[in-house]
Amino acid sequence: MRGDVEWGSIPGLVRSAAERYADVEAVVEGRTRISYAELGARVERSAAACLAAGVEPGDRVGIWAPNSLDWIVAALGAVSAGAVLVPVNTRFKGTEAVEVLRGSGARLLFVTGTFLGTSYVASLRRAIADGPGLPGLEQVVVLSDDAPADFRTWKDFLAGGDGVPAGRARARAAAVEGSWPSDIVFTSGTTGRPKGAVITHAQSLRAYEIWCDLAGLRRGDRYLVVNPFFHTFGYKAGVLACLMRGATMIPQPVFDVDTVLANIAAERVSVLPGPPTLHQSLLDHPARDAHDLSALRLVVTGAAVVPLRLVERLRGELGVETVLTAYGLSEASGIVTMCRRGDDPTVIAATSGRAIPGTEVRVEAPPGEPGEVLVRGFNVMRGYYQDAAATAEVLGEDGWLRTGDVGVLDAAGNLRITDRIKDMFIVGGFNAYPAEIEQLLGLHPDVADVAVVGVPDPRLGEVGKAYVVRRPGAVLTADDLMAWSRREMANYKVPRAVEFVPQLPRNASGKVVKGELRGRRP
Repeated sequence: MRGDVEWGSIPGLVRSAAERYADVEAVVEGRTRISYAELGARVERSAAACLAAGVEPGDRVGIWAPNSLDWIVAALGAVSAGAVLVPVNTRFKGTEAVEVLRGSGARLLFVTGTFLGTSYVASLRRAIADGPGLPGLEQVVVLSDDAPADFRTWKDFLAGGDGVPAGRARARAAAVEGSWPSDIVFTSGTTGRPKGAVITHAQSLRAYEIWCDLAGLRRGDRYLVVNPFFHTFGYKAGVLACLMRGATMIPQPVFDVDTVLANIAAERVSVLPGPPTLHQSLLDHPARDAHDLSALRLVVTGAAVVPLRLVERLRGELGVETVLTAYGLSEASGIVTMCRRGDDPTVIAATSGRAIPGTEVRVEAPPGEPGEVLVRGFNVMRGYYQDAAATAEVLGEDGWLRTGDVGVLDAAGNLRITDRIKDMFIVGGFNAYPAEIEQLLGLHPDVADVAVVGVPDPRLGEVGKAYVVRRPGAVLTADDLMAWSRREMANYKVPRAVEFVPQLPRNASGKVVKGELRGRRP
């Protein structure tokens, strides 16, 4: 049965999972282990707290935090209250996060306390104070036991909902309709200005029930969720998929190969999606043989070129039964094509599979030739949030979404992504947009002109390289600019190499000829 029909909405899915898989372990986080029945109760309490905080259907609720049980409970509670979830990238600095919160008009924000040595609360407060502010943001809830006087702790927030009758929270959840927006995922695109792709409950449910079917996710699977929840894939192919099948979620906040190995062995992990870099570092770890990885049976990867050798090693050395590749983008619910179980390893390594059921994929080029990839179907976003002009640029009246990616379709309909019209490159699974990075680098007082391209990197797949024209008289060094960048932008955006040039190559219309830059020898 189609997911959007069976569950109706994400709150419907949560309720169904709490009943159907009541005694199954839902989430494992350190020593905390809760069942699906307990998860359902926590989500209901979180939803009641949202009601007590004044959240109305359609309100946007942001969440800026790493993978955790609290993230799951806070996010599903907000969605169960009828809110539209706005996940914020944990790699963002305060100013970047505030831009997303302002663009979405978020009324409520859940934020982590300290993560990777950084106080997100302090970063948020600085960014709000230094900029035009966030007048629409009424409440900030810190997912910890400590919060400044004008913010609330998670415990205090939840306690605020204890006076809300259970029937009221359940009625609000039951009223949520499949056609309502469930989330807005912000993507920077080519302009460098964040745009929010609006996806509905029905789209999310239908897309990820298909994902579950194609991947073969099943009850009793133990799923290590390393993909960040702020990504469509981490949240939907992770949290929603596990709710659908009764799999156990083991959220991991940071990718660290030693922790991954320890978790796989200790928790008998059977499912491990992630970018190729994750699986490559797992295979190459010197202490790999000291860990029992025999429970691992399903790997889904993508987001970059997948070497055939990687597929062969996962199957041969680790005995992974199913290795699949896929392709998606936020504007298409995070999933466009996917390989099928039983596909030849060469198809899995060389392509991202075929269009998922209920959708169409075409390439604007003759068969076998590269062209822009277009997708049409139930998975295509409703549009960019409050941005009709940007929506019209990529979404035609005929329903075809222009992805900005270049690909080739083979005779069987398998898609191979070959390039990106958008110039986007992927750093260890994170999308990096040159236009956005160029805008940030352009703020440096010694930078007169700059262009960023993706260059190959043995560990991360691709990294940024900046070609910089200094201002007259400036003595800026590469180390200076990279150190400045690390303070001003998320780590994956920071160029790993800087080359100073007297001028950038431009065509007759004034656009930088990036192909010429990519063709230069290092």
